[in-house]
Amino acid sequence: MMNHLWNFLAISLPPLRDFLAPLLPTAPITDPVAIFLVILAIMLVAPLLFERLRLPGIVGLILAGVIVGPHGFGLLERDGTIVLLGTVGLLFLMFMAGLETSLDDLKYNADKAVIFGLATFSVPMALGAAAMTLLGYPFLAAVLVASCFASHTLLALPIVSKLGIMRSQSVTATLGGTLITNVLALLVLAVVVKAHQGNLTLGFWLFLIPSLGFYTFATLWGVPRLGRWFFRRFGHDEGAEFTFVVATLFVVSYFAKLIEIEPIIGAFLAGIAITQLIPQLSPLMNRIQFIGNTLFVPFFLISVGMLVNPLILFQEPKSLLVSAVMVGVAIVAKLIPAWGSGKLFRFDFSSIMVMFGLSVAQAASTLAAITVAYKIKLVDQLTVNGTIAMILVTCIASPWITDRWGQQIKSSSTRQPQAGKLSQTQPRYRILVPVANPSTEDNLLQLALILVKRTNGTLLPLHVLTDTYEPISAEAKLQQERLLTTAETIAHAAVVNVEPIGRVDDSIDKGILRAAQERNANLIICGWKGYSTYRDNFFGSVIDNVARRTPIPMLITRFVQPIKSTQRVFLAISETETLATSFQQTLTLTRAVATELKATLQILQVLSNSLSSDTLEISGLEPDVPVQRVRGNFVNQVSRILETDDLLVLTHHAHPELLGAPTLGVAPEAIARQHPDISIIIVYFPWA
Repeated sequence: MMNHLWNFLAISLPPLRDFLAPLLPTAPITDPVAIFLVILAIMLVAPLLFERLRLPGIVGLILAGVIVGPHGFGLLERDGTIVLLGTVGLLFLMFMAGLETSLDDLKYNADKAVIFGLATFSVPMALGAAAMTLLGYPFLAAVLVASCFASHTLLALPIVSKLGIMRSQSVTATLGGTLITNVLALLVLAVVVKAHQGNLTLGFWLFLIPSLGFYTFATLWGVPRLGRWFFRRFGHDEGAEFTFVVATLFVVSYFAKLIEIEPIIGAFLAGIAITQLIPQLSPLMNRIQFIGNTLFVPFFLISVGMLVNPLILFQEPKSLLVSAVMVGVAIVAKLIPAWGSGKLFRFDFSSIMVMFGLSVAQAASTLAAITVAYKIKLVDQLTVNGTIAMILVTCIASPWITDRWGQQIKSSSTRQPQAGKLSQTQPRYRILVPVANPSTEDNLLQLALILVKRTNGTLLPLHVLTDTYEPISAEAKLQQERLLTTAETIAHAAVVNVEPIGRVDDSIDKGILRAAQERNANLIICGWKGYSTYRDNFFGSVIDNVARRTPIPMLITRFVQPIKSTQRVFLAISETETLATSFQQTLTLTRAVATELKATLQILQVLSNSLSSDTLEISGLEPDVPVQRVRGNFVNQVSRILETDDLLVLTHHAHPELLGAPTLGVAPEAIARQHPDISIIIVYFPWA
């Protein structure tokens, strides 16, 4: 192929050929170090160059693959290693699409996803089959090529994620529609292949339909439960967490192949299944996205570019006609469903174009289908050439269209507008987190990181050594350094600002209070054992002493399970707490935690028996948040609805000191004692 390119340059651009000849090798590079160096250079230079030209960096990676590939200057062969890493990149791309997809959003936009999915499948199937039949293709071949038009690859997904519009209605509908159309297109491929081979029997249908249903159920039901068990047992090991997530991706993808559907469908389902276990702003999510977006996905894009042979348009005259028809049908057949569905859903023009941009790219499923068809001689080389040309055009158009109109989508189009408003209604957090116990430090820091990262704030991990008028031991200083280093590492992994604080003070509680004032903290998060003794109530524990004197709010927490395993966030309140001026701050904070943990937010409002009205409204609450109103004893009513993997949020306001009374109130301790397996957050406000 490289000889064809040199001949083309010799005829068309002799000076360019003479200039490049001494600079390029005469044979593909075989040294592993040199191969990896070339690929890393492409990953670094191509996106930066194209972004300077105001083009998406994805386009640069694809075109770079064309240039260095076997159909370009032949620097690299598309060998088994490139294919392997490209396949991993494709699976990571679909997996991250699933991770970014909220099941709640899919349910909320289920009608839109189904309508768009069926439209973006049926229109290309009809137009594609008609067009290929007019070109003289037999029925089975025309139907198979049409299925290539129906499927698409979310090539521009990293652009959507970068723009922060992943949870907009148009993108969510497109993600759900992608799952539908790709499954249907790949089912068409399986049926056509079996029909061509004469094996389209009743046994095929009896195997495929039940196995697909069981596989989907097992993935969406089994993976979350297995993940929660794993994170409970090994949640302290960050390396084990990452390995488990990646292993889940490939296990689910492999089982998809065993039931004769494409692994990319399995990768997408794996992402949807496990996303509820990984907070969006957590270090684990950051690692997954970093590895995928900076290493594996670029490998896939480069490998796609290496498939493209731009000279085929000049080598085969009929290939030009086939390619033009396939490119035209691919664009029109994806534009019509996006336009029609968008108008039906009352989306604006930018949202419609984003739907079109995401769904127009042809790469993964198309390549899989056409490769299988070519191997069984259902289509010829001209069809393969036309498919490659279609991939080239759509893979360049898709990122540009998505980037061009995605920038115009406003954050108000998202289903959860509070996420966009949070930074306006809440201060930029400076959260002080005392760290002393390595076994509980992780959950405290994870909670702090959720709030800090949402407001672009700063984490202040603190460790206090008490001054006993004796020299502090080297072992104590080393322990302090280890705890603060661990906290700093976790913060850097989540990409947040961090200011570790190590200090010596008269007592731990005085050290916390003084550090909070010196560093301008506006929230303190600390751990709690769940109860206090009478001695604690009389003389005061560390938490009691801090709570009685703090001028800023506190989150007093008891985590008995990893915070990432939370399924429901329950905010339990009384009618008097609903009327408090600080309630909106509690509601906003609770909503932020539930959103980032991808957990269901529910509110329990316990009314006293003396209150006559059962319709005490809660201001600032979205209509889709369930509110349960009951009468009776607060502790009993709250205890009745709690389940494992719940995170209970309570509120408490400081009162003038009552000697011997629990600083955090009677109800939180009573609930904590009755439910030792439930994680609790007490939102504590100082006495005004």
